[in-house]
Amino acid sequence: MQVTKTVDETRALVKGWKREGKTVGLVPTMGYLHEGHASLIKKCREENDIVVVSVFVNPTQFGPNEDLEAYPRDFQRDSALCESLGADLIFHPEPEDMYINPCAYVSIDTLSQNLCGRTRPIHFKGVCTVVSKLFHIVAPDKAYFGQKDAQQLAIIKKMVQDLNFDIQIVGCPIVREEDGLAKSSRNTYLNEEERQAALCLSRAVKKGQEIIAKDMDSEAVLKEMRAVIEAEPLAKIDYVSVVDALTMQDVDKVDRDVLVAMAVYIGKTRLIDNFSYEV
Repeated sequence: MQVTKTVDETRALVKGWKREGKTVGLVPTMGYLHEGHASLIKKCREENDIVVVSVFVNPTQFGPNEDLEAYPRDFQRDSALCESLGADLIFHPEPEDMYINPCAYVSIDTLSQNLCGRTRPIHFKGVCTVVSKLFHIVAPDKAYFGQKDAQQLAIIKKMVQDLNFDIQIVGCPIVREEDGLAKSSRNTYLNEEERQAALCLSRAVKKGQEIIAKDMDSEAVLKEMRAVIEAEPLAKIDYVSVVDALTMQDVDKVDRDVLVAMAVYIGKTRLIDNFSYEV
């Protein structure tokens, strides 16, 4: 396994592989890898000749009072995991290599304005910008994203469609702890009491999955899910919403494919979870 730090050396390696007729898969990450990331890397390994993992804590997707500095980092551990899973290359740039007096950004309207976009207004502009840069640098045939970040996945798919990227986007299922909590690098912020409290998210997901039905009023689903979360004293709801699976806009009735998504603060830590329902 190789590690590159610069755009030029990464491009040179990928061009060499492409000349040999090899297919390239990309798993974009911010590092501090867990079993959710591992599932993406494994899927990428199964479907491509070459596996590239990017490890880059992207500053442009963090707001002024968010956790950029505190975001967990452990490159040595990440590198060992990637190697054990058969990755061929880790692209691990510094911010100054990725952003040199930037004036160009990528922003996907409508889809990014609801859900997480309401309370994190610059987040998806930063995500789309860095992912489009990675797509240009690595030029993968396929790229792999987790369904835990369902809004991000929908936005990336729309970006690829609108900007004519010749890349197949592969969404991979949410990976959970044994007790149901969705795997997340931010779970490390939780103390023991908060870790137990965080289970209200997956319990709310389970409740929603049990009761949702075609043509049901969205509010009937949301009321039950909110009740599960509000029963936990340490939980504070950012949002719980039923949205159109393609446009990410709120719907009053489950009369199409929907995403049921939530963001909840457990203490100071903001966690997300979701499930999809197809009619």
